[in-house]
Amino acid sequence: MLRPRIIACLDVAGNEVVKGIQFGSLRALGRPEELAARYEDEGADEIVLLDITAGAERRGPDLAVVERTARRLGIPLTVGGGIQAAETARVVLAAGADKVSVNSAALRTPALVGQIAEQAGSQAVVVAVDVRQEPGGHRVYASGGRTATSWWLGPWVAEVAARGAGEVLLTSIDRDGTGQGYDVGALGQAAAAARLPLIASGGGATAHHVAQALAVPGVTGALLAGVLHRGDVTLAALKDALRSQGVWVRVGR
Repeated sequence: MLRPRIIACLDVAGNEVVKGIQFGSLRALGRPEELAARYEDEGADEIVLLDITAGAERRGPDLAVVERTARRLGIPLTVGGGIQAAETARVVLAAGADKVSVNSAALRTPALVGQIAEQAGSQAVVVAVDVRQEPGGHRVYASGGRTATSWWLGPWVAEVAARGAGEVLLTSIDRDGTGQGYDVGALGQAAAAARLPLIASGGGATAHHVAQALAVPGVTGALLAGVLHRGDVTLAALKDALRSQGVWVRVGR
């Protein structure tokens, strides 16, 4: 049985890690390579680096940032933001990323998921899915949570799984930065739609929140950002608390 992963997320704008609430109100926190190395030292199992301005600026992720960060790490690195084509994914992987994350581009061109999977393998393809709770269910949003799409959560997860995605990073926009816990209802819907590893994102703040998410069948990882950046909790303390609750996480460094 694979142990669940505790994943630190770095949202990057320019050369700085930033964090906000519900995808807005951003503030700078530090250099991505330094924070990534620190979180690895503290016990992170993986790092996700998202270049949140790349799409709006019509470019791929900053390769210099990717290279500097990858050189500092001995744990897997996922990179997303502005990956519009399989060739961009190839270049990002060549720069040191272990996996690439696609979101809005996949919604515009679902075939992109299969193109990257064919080129690099499904294990290298993470589809990031951002959802909001609406009367009809969990609607999928594009463009950093700004644009509603015609997709609902379950059908979209089934679609990307069929096209070769290796993993889904599911973020609740409503919960993002609130510290209210992950949307376990959305996680359950996604898990029911396809047998695909899921990463919970948006709202996690405590070991209890992480344990709740990891209890959903199919959820293999929990992503944290703001609570780590603010120092509300350390990865070592979080893992100790999870183990005390019977969650079989990896021992930190």
